[in-house]
Formats: sequence, structure tokens, C-alpha cells
Amino acid sequence: MYFPILRGRQFELLALRECINQNILSDQVIPVLEPVKVSTTFVKTVDTFCRAGKPIAIIRNSQVGSWLKDWNKESNASIREQINKLLKRTNIISSFYVTSALDECIDFADKSGIPIESLLLLCNNPDYINCYEEIIGDDIPLYNLIPDKSDFRRRIRPNRVICEDHFPKQMRNIDYSEIKTEFFSSDHLYYADDGYKGFSDYSVIGEEYSETGFAPYAVAIHIVYFDGKKNLRIAHFVSDSNDDISDPARKFAEAVEKLVEWNKSMKLDTAGIREFEAAYRNQIYPGLGVVKKYSIMHHLELMSRYLDGVKK
Repeated sequence: MYFPILRGRQFELLALRECINQNILSDQVIPVLEPVKVSTTFVKTVDTFCRAGKPIAIIRNSQVGSWLKDWNKESNASIREQINKLLKRTNIISSFYVTSALDECIDFADKSGIPIESLLLLCNNPDYINCYEEIIGDDIPLYNLIPDKSDFRRRIRPNRVICEDHFPKQMRNIDYSEIKTEFFSSDHLYYADDGYKGFSDYSVIGEEYSETGFAPYAVAIHIVYFDGKKNLRIAHFVSDSNDDISDPARKFAEAVEKLVEWNKSMKLDTAGIREFEAAYRNQIYPGLGVVKKYSIMHHLELMSRYLDGVKK
């Protein structure tokens, strides 16, 4: 089982929705969605999963973004009502970060008729392992997402899922220019041997979260692929005209041309890759958010095919 963690920003949500609409997401892929903003896009995305009967984990105690601040605004009353109805659907896995307030989260779940045995818990801070042990006790959550570190492995044993941020973050997009390709992950090969129920990561976005965007000097496209031994690697395609922030369409055209040329020999064929190739053929600049959407779609479809045993 694969548990990609995505934040509920617009283009992450649109990537998930498109994966369902195009039927390219395996049942063995369960997205873990951390809402960051109360929005109709979030509602539509979760509703899409519900209508398709696809599992999705929703984090109920978001640690980033404005979700908790926005939740009780009177202007969001209608959206709040829609979300509350959706969260009661059987394909929704209620999820919580393990924090010092875990007891309040478990109490909230219990009052909502959600037993511990149906929860996904994400514990990534060693300071809260004691809290996990005290509150959870002998109960066994449906899934425990933990880093592959001894402090966590020794003390959180049942139904554990290895959770690591594999995205090789650089300070600037231009810094990827000299890194054509690099190792991404082998967790999908060894998680079961290491005593895990599944594996989890932050896809091609990374764990780091920022509220604000900025116009980059360089455009970079990040594409994961399998090497000859089925390890995951990630290739970087970077623009050339990187002296200032002007003309992002030109920068994208330079980066996507490199991707298309590279793929002539790689022959990757996913919905995300086809969208990149169509943008190149038609000389379209879809915007940086859509570039991120295509890369996520490609990653999720690639892992879906791997888990379903389809060789591509």
C-alpha cells in the first residue's frame, strides 16, 4: 500500500481529482490529504473520491495553512456543512497528527462514532511517542505512519507504514541544473521485509510547506521513473534563460523540451507525461501550478501501475 501525503492546495487537489476522473489511481494507493484551506475545490475533490468509492485519508488536525482558522467563519457555513457530510462517508479514513493534544483528537473521534481501529495516525515527532503510548494503549489504529527510525520502530509496532520525505529539495530551481537525475526511493521494494504495512512520502512536492509562492528565476520539472532494478529515481528538467523572472512561458518551453527529448528513449506513458507532451506540441504554457499537477499525476499513476503489477 502506498500513502502519498499531499497538502490541500489547489493543484494538489486537482491532481487527485484528475487521477480519479481518468481512472488511473489504484485501490492500493490511499492519498493522505492535509487540508490547508476551506474551499469548494476541497469539497469537489473529496466528493469525487466518495462517488468513485475510492479510499482517501483526511487529516482532521491540520498543522499548516489556514484550515483551522477558516473552519468556524460564518462565510464558510455552507461549505462546512458539505464537508461534515462527506467526512461521514465510509471511504474516508479519519486521520490525525500525533501531538500533545492527541487525547482531544481521540475524544473527538470517539464522540463522532469513529473508533481508534479505523484511524490513521501520523507520528513524526519523537517528543510525542510517549503521548501516543499513553493515549492509544493496547488499541491498534488502522495505520500508523512513522519515520524509519529506531525510536519509532521500537515503540510503535502494529500496522505501521514507513513515512519519509524523499524529494531532494534544493534552495533554488536553478540548483537542479547540474543534477540531471538522482536516487529517489526504494521503500516500495523493501517495506514489507522491514515489517511495514505500506510506504508513504510527500510525492514530488516535499514536506516543506509555504503559504506564499514567488516568481522563480528558473522553471524545473521533476519526473520520477524506475531504473533497471526498480529503484525510483527522479529526473530534473530545468530552463536555460534564468537570468531574471521574466517570460515564464519561455522558461517552461525550454524545460519541457528537455523532458520530451529525454522521454523519446525512456518511453514513459502516463496521463501526466502526455499532458506535458501535448503542451510542448501545442506550444502552450499551462502555468506553474499545472506543471506541479502533471508531475503529481504522473507519480501517482506510475506507483499505481507498479502496485497493480502493470509493467510500463
